[in-house]
Amino acid sequence: MVLFATSVFILMGFIYWATAGYMSSQTDETIEAEIVGLAEQYQRQGLNGLISVIRERVARDPNGKAIYLFTARDFIKLAGNIDKWPEEGEVQEGWLNFTLNEELGWHNELDRPARARVFIVPGGLRLLVGRDVNEFMAVKELVERAINLGMAITFMLAMIGGVMMSRSTARRVEIINQTSQKIMKGNLSLRIPDRGTNDDFDQLARNLNEMLDRIFQLMEGIKHVSDNIAHDLRTPLTRLRNKLENTLLKVENEVQRELVASAVAEADQLLATFNALLRIARLEMGGRTDNFKRFNLSNLLLDSAELYELVAEDKQQTLRIRVQKDIEIHGDKDLIFQTVSNLIDNAIKYTPNDGDISIELDLHDKLVRLSIADSGIGIPEEERSKVFDRFYRVAKSRSQPGNGLGLSLVQAVVELHQGEIKLSDNEPGLIVTLELPEIDIVEGNEIKNEQAGIEVSTPA
Repeated sequence: MVLFATSVFILMGFIYWATAGYMSSQTDETIEAEIVGLAEQYQRQGLNGLISVIRERVARDPNGKAIYLFTARDFIKLAGNIDKWPEEGEVQEGWLNFTLNEELGWHNELDRPARARVFIVPGGLRLLVGRDVNEFMAVKELVERAINLGMAITFMLAMIGGVMMSRSTARRVEIINQTSQKIMKGNLSLRIPDRGTNDDFDQLARNLNEMLDRIFQLMEGIKHVSDNIAHDLRTPLTRLRNKLENTLLKVENEVQRELVASAVAEADQLLATFNALLRIARLEMGGRTDNFKRFNLSNLLLDSAELYELVAEDKQQTLRIRVQKDIEIHGDKDLIFQTVSNLIDNAIKYTPNDGDISIELDLHDKLVRLSIADSGIGIPEEERSKVFDRFYRVAKSRSQPGNGLGLSLVQAVVELHQGEIKLSDNEPGLIVTLELPEIDIVEGNEIKNEQAGIEVSTPA
């Protein structure tokens, strides 16, 4: 828009310069021609002849646009249609610009601008030849007003057009952004709409849609490969594990029993890792929302925490629960239960004996916020972004059993539900915060209960 406005400004300036310059040069050329003609008359007829020609021209057109003043050496008028030499005029490059008024002997109701040239006649005589440029100045002002008005209208139209174009562009970009965000959150069936105008945005939308189609085909291929792997590998692993377990029942030697039991545990760990990888892969590929339904998250969290009460008691840990009643969300109940259980299990596992664990659920800024805080070993700040990577384990936790897939699975479930997971320092320990979209809340009453190191609070 700035370039367009600058171009218009330059164009208007050129038009003004060309128009005013042409009219000014025409006036100057007319005056120059008058001077040349009078000089020729002076050469042919002498001083008296020049005076006669000036008087004749003035008499022929007393109110004309031509201005003459022929004076003696002491500026006494000899001939002309003004009586006094203009002393207050402005001289520019040999040209005299002044105002015709009554003081100069100009017989007109209004003062008028004039432009003249001075010609020195031999003997010290002075000849002023000029033109009334009132019409020229009026036209010049008219052109200036027209150009200024035109520039104002052009600028206004440019602003309106720019705003409309920017809004149109912003709307189309926003549509692309919104669609892309929904696709990134798992809805791979969406495509970017086009207007059928075949402009750059339509071409971009078509290219992106073709890319999405190709990605979808590749991901479907990966999905089929994963299903084949699940069928071809998981089943043999399960059979192997069952055979090892049957062998364990038949082995009588204690050393051999320990070896077979270790092999069974390793097989269980391998199957658990394998199943976790498949679940993460399917969730990251967009997952299926067929099992999404409305459920009471408050009750689910209380049920999950109840499962771990005995585990916390065994480690003399204090488990505090503060849950706002009847908070409901829309999602996969089983996946959310698995996620919550995973986080509570981690908190208990990495918190030492006599430690504290708190679980809170409430509404915050239109979001359902679940936080689980512990007083355990925590996660260094520089490693918090890495713990969601598959198989990554913090150095301080390598002594604990696990495969480094728990938080990867949690993140996949949270993203499937269009939520967000955050890690922060509890000094000591870690705070894991899940934020999920709010569905509804039903008013309830606060309930407080304390037993065997367990504190439960369910506020309204």
